[in-house]
Amino acid sequence: CILRSFFLQLLEPVCEDKPARRAEPSERTDILALTDDLNLPAAVPEVPSSPRHEFPADWSIKTRLLFMSSQPFTWAEHLKAQEEAQGFAQHCRATETNLPQSVQEPKLSTELRCAFQQSLVYWLHPSLPWLQLFPRIGVDRKIAGKASPWSQDEALQQVLMSDWSVSFTSLYNLLKAKLCPYFYICTYQFTVLFRAAGLAGSDVMTAVISPTTRGLREAMRNEGIEFCLPLVEERRTRKQKNSEVNLETEAANSLEAGNSTENGEEPAPSDDDDESFSWLEEMGVQDKLKKPDAISIKLRKEKHEVQMDHKPESLALVKGTNTFTLLNFLINCKSLVAVAGPQAGLPPTLLSPVAFRGGTMQTLKARSINAKARVHSAYEDIFSLEIVGPVMPHSLHSLTTLLKSAQRGAFSAVLYTHEPTAVFNTNLDNACPALNKETACKDLPACGLHPKALDQLRECPTLGKSSIRFLEMKDYAYTWKS
Repeated sequence: CILRSFFLQLLEPVCEDKPARRAEPSERTDILALTDDLNLPAAVPEVPSSPRHEFPADWSIKTRLLFMSSQPFTWAEHLKAQEEAQGFAQHCRATETNLPQSVQEPKLSTELRCAFQQSLVYWLHPSLPWLQLFPRIGVDRKIAGKASPWSQDEALQQVLMSDWSVSFTSLYNLLKAKLCPYFYICTYQFTVLFRAAGLAGSDVMTAVISPTTRGLREAMRNEGIEFCLPLVEERRTRKQKNSEVNLETEAANSLEAGNSTENGEEPAPSDDDDESFSWLEEMGVQDKLKKPDAISIKLRKEKHEVQMDHKPESLALVKGTNTFTLLNFLINCKSLVAVAGPQAGLPPTLLSPVAFRGGTMQTLKARSINAKARVHSAYEDIFSLEIVGPVMPHSLHSLTTLLKSAQRGAFSAVLYTHEPTAVFNTNLDNACPALNKETACKDLPACGLHPKALDQLRECPTLGKSSIRFLEMKDYAYTWKS
């Protein structure tokens, strides 16, 4: 209860320039009142009752992590120049760090501190220090007024996009060679996650796009990109199973728009009306029901397509060689870059766990916070560690692995998800059980991730359209809540 109450009081805007300090009792006189004002009860949900030694892969991008523990995080403060440099070197060389189950003196452990620096590194393109380049969806107000000399300079925009295309192609080639496990493309309207063959239960390269619009899907189809809408197909399958149980429901649903997604096509009524309604003749009711005309079918189809836009259900899955066609499509797609507003002319953000051509090394921001919480008219020490930035799946695994050793197998965490990416946790590949692991995962160990992190990301996603919001470890076992 102490830790969970204190979690809520820390749910305030991150102030990067504010130095960490110990809060005095007078500053924490009424935590409960503060949590009531924040009105954020969902920040600390209940956790499952079955502990496990590993939590499931979370393919969403986190914007902030807040760890809490009864043990201090002083080991994460004030890294020496040599420790910082060693951490960067370990990242670039993909050095595998294996810590003991419990580090007796975390603050004195150089190995731990170097590994911590290593876990904070990520790669970004483009790099514009005065602009926040992640997230890109829904942040126009935050970046409004920032200098953007390219917004009215078409020649400069072309240079930026040409440079971006080189970086994007570099990442794709690394992914194809399994030297990069995955990467993200973050545009002002949608996000694309490219994954190497062998990850997320798939034996081929995949790309998932969310959210999509009718216009984007039609443009992809016109370019010959084969894709499917897995969530729509799943819903269709579920409806078909229900219809087998209830014939009346089947009859009513048959008059609605069809929902075939074969060969990347959107849910739409069948073009063959005679075949669609042939079963009505067998029941002898064909004359009592009026079949919709072609115009009605088209209107219903268009309405259904538009209703999916910008929703998780609009997620599109591209597999295998079609990902290369998608690469060319995105490079030449005019709607990839905003033509007006604060993000006008700004290329999408590329996020990667490994180096690539044109990529800039960045680090997640970390700060420790020590405070006191009032419990039964007394005050107890509370320790927290805050991580801010685009936290990708491998970083989450690395950080929790370090904390397991440094905090003696006991800590809690609140995870803040970039919501448009939560749907990436859906199991999109029905071929998971038939995955040829030996072939698909043959060269993955060279991708730059820790073997245990790689093992986690190989598994089929299990979180559905949600993501992990709360993570807790007790006695070296995880529980979580999505």
